[in-house]
Amino acid sequence: MQMEESDFPALYNAADSASLEAQSNSFNSLRLYLILLVAAAFVSFEWAQEVYGAIASASLFLITLGILVWLKVKKPEDIWYNGRAVAESVKTRTWRWVMKAEPYDKAVSEEQAQRELLSDLKAILAQNRSLSGCLKWTPDLGEAISKKMISIRSLPWKERLDIYKNDRIDNQSVWYSKKSQFNKRRAKQWFAASIFLHSIAILMLLYRIKNPITSLPIEVMAAAASAVLTWLQAKKHNELNSSYSLAAHEIVLIKGEAVSVQDDPHLSEFVMNSESAFSREHTQWVARKSV
Repeated sequence: MQMEESDFPALYNAADSASLEAQSNSFNSLRLYLILLVAAAFVSFEWAQEVYGAIASASLFLITLGILVWLKVKKPEDIWYNGRAVAESVKTRTWRWVMKAEPYDKAVSEEQAQRELLSDLKAILAQNRSLSGCLKWTPDLGEAISKKMISIRSLPWKERLDIYKNDRIDNQSVWYSKKSQFNKRRAKQWFAASIFLHSIAILMLLYRIKNPITSLPIEVMAAAASAVLTWLQAKKHNELNSSYSLAAHEIVLIKGEAVSVQDDPHLSEFVMNSESAFSREHTQWVARKSV
């Protein structure tokens, strides 16, 4: 038996979709903004003496202003982070519930256990009312409590432990490891691009000193270099590489603690410690919003 993304509560899938969509909108808007700034600088240089060049350049800057206003009004970054916060909170609650970990380890009926989980999911949604307008619901998002969740919860503790190690711990370990390597590569690539563009701008400046009458697109190169640096800072590749790498190593240590699990109470404690570790990384991730 395997826990798939589609088996999580509908609230998780809705928040996850809203977060991913907002993340895409945020970065696409920033990407377009930076491209248009460089394009405006190029048009201003290439057709500096032409009326249509000035009009085109002004139009591009007007569009970039519109993008800034849209980002300020719609705030896709807030939706992105809040959606991810809701999704991760729901995921943590879900894993605690299916593993019969605190606070869902009480000897109560399954109906009561389900009511407790639903109450907690309602509380998570209530704490994030600002996100409610962005949450979409379609039948394919699933139920509040899926049949797979109920089936896993009914299994013996050893089988639940195996599912938790495979579908939660190993899944997270692979995800963080891949993301760490991805951000490490991207950080090097964008940094190299920034160095290249700055170097070209410097060479052009030096050449202009030798030949003052030569017309070179120095401003365009400077704008492009600044755009690359801005993109690198927005993506936070270096910071994410370090954070994800640390999380991956911590997860490996967490998995090693599974050998001490001997019964349901031990499983509950193990899951609680594991989910606390995942929550710490997520809390640090959310904190980056204010950095």
